[in-house]
Amino acid sequence: MALVKIDVSRFLDLALTIPVIDVRSSSEFLTGHIPGALNIPLFDNEARAAVGTKFKIEGRVSAILEGLNQAGSSLSSKLERALCIASKGKLLLYCWRGGLRSEAMAWLFTLGGIDTEVLDGGYKSYRHHVLNRLSEKRKMIVLGGMTGSSKTHILRYFKTIGQQVIDLEGLANHKGSAFGSLGQPAQPSTEYFANLLFEEWDQPAGNLPIWIEDESRNIGSVFIPDSFYLNMQDSPTIILMMDKKARLPRLIEEYSNYPIESLKASITKISKRIGGDNAKDAIFAIDKGDFAKAIEIVLEYYDKTYMYGLKKKENGNIIYINSSTENIETNAQKVIEVSRQITW
Repeated sequence: MALVKIDVSRFLDLALTIPVIDVRSSSEFLTGHIPGALNIPLFDNEARAAVGTKFKIEGRVSAILEGLNQAGSSLSSKLERALCIASKGKLLLYCWRGGLRSEAMAWLFTLGGIDTEVLDGGYKSYRHHVLNRLSEKRKMIVLGGMTGSSKTHILRYFKTIGQQVIDLEGLANHKGSAFGSLGQPAQPSTEYFANLLFEEWDQPAGNLPIWIEDESRNIGSVFIPDSFYLNMQDSPTIILMMDKKARLPRLIEEYSNYPIESLKASITKISKRIGGDNAKDAIFAIDKGDFAKAIEIVLEYYDKTYMYGLKKKENGNIIYINSSTENIETNAQKVIEVSRQITW
């Protein structure tokens, strides 16, 4: 049977109903892969390096012979796993460029009676597609506000009333501050974050704008793709200006549940930025259980930093909303009402 290669658009359409297999090494897979794909590597990390060296020094035939030596004994287990995964006898697969590894595994799966189609150009073509799509201009509204303004909660509420929302911090497993990793799983790589973002961005939104939280270029260790970030900066922005007293209760409720040592470690990370004396006072307050005092000290720094960033962001397309309440639905309705003023 001839090898069937399909372009990335067709591949992603089929991937909605057919399992996807990534045949690259585990280290390549961990760095980034098509969301939902399963990893059945033709070679482990060491074998891949050995085959690659053969290819560079001695050429294609020597690389193929080395590959057979490296993978030969494990081919049966790879086929067995593929047979378990295949849906109605079908699989999609890809490697880095859609070359030797894809061809070899497609041949193996076909021997087992699996109808297999390969991504033309491999994962490299998928990444090119992702970054191109993320650079597209679409209706986007950025929701901003100082720390503790419950922006994430408001966006979640928007989802319940049928608005289109992309939760950048949820995708990044980080809340975007020195305390952002508390209670979060490990962050994805920047590459895989972009793949996850593309999945959200690629959903049909009709004529509705997509709501996104205001973020700096990086969320923890993850960086937003450059073109996407620049589009965020050019998009209409609604800033919720909440009084500090209104923000404190929710912050106290959230952060007082984390281990004291983790909170103190987070403050230590930003001690140079908030000032050594302020850091000591905040840590002392935490030791006494005075979370309100500690949060107020830290907020002083974050509020100043955020307002400074707003001045740099000023693009004539920013709307400010003042609020003295912490009620999520009330603030959400205020934001929705103001958003109706935006012309596209």
